[in-house]
Amino acid sequence: MDNRTSRQFKLDKDLNVSLGTRLANYLIDYVCVIVLMFAILIGLMIFAAIIGSQELLDRIGNMNKIEEYGVAIVSILLYYNIFEIFFSRTIGKFITKTVVVNINGEKPDTQEILVRSLCRLIPFETFSFLGAPNKGWHDSISKTYVVNKELLEKKKELFYSVDEIGNNTNEL
Repeated sequence: MDNRTSRQFKLDKDLNVSLGTRLANYLIDYVCVIVLMFAILIGLMIFAAIIGSQELLDRIGNMNKIEEYGVAIVSILLYYNIFEIFFSRTIGKFITKTVVVNINGEKPDTQEILVRSLCRLIPFETFSFLGAPNKGWHDSISKTYVVNKELLEKKKELFYSVDEIGNNTNEL
């Protein structure tokens, strides 16, 4: 909550970004997760080569589907948790100038981001956007929103500036 007022800012529906922007975020982040997945595998291969473990190299080269899914899950959780916990944005959101926030337009806490990231692993979660407008299960369950960062900042400034009118006695 902003210290300037006792009133609490609440998001308007017009702050939610369009489905097209959400799709752009998804596609950019999907590519980033794949790059991270390959980086993890290459890192493991370099580690195996350094310690001289031919067995580990063979294991990486001959992963079964469950192991591949495991690497994908780790990559997804690492990517979204690191970016959204620390920046409230992923690379896709940086590019599209959007941000993840809670109902008060503030950075979600770590628990909300962890829930949000875990919800991305729900089968068919990607199709949840076909229901509620521009809101997937990972948004609904974690009670988070993806909004235009600049518009959010302007609306919050306007909201809190109304309380400052008449309260500034320093200039009298």
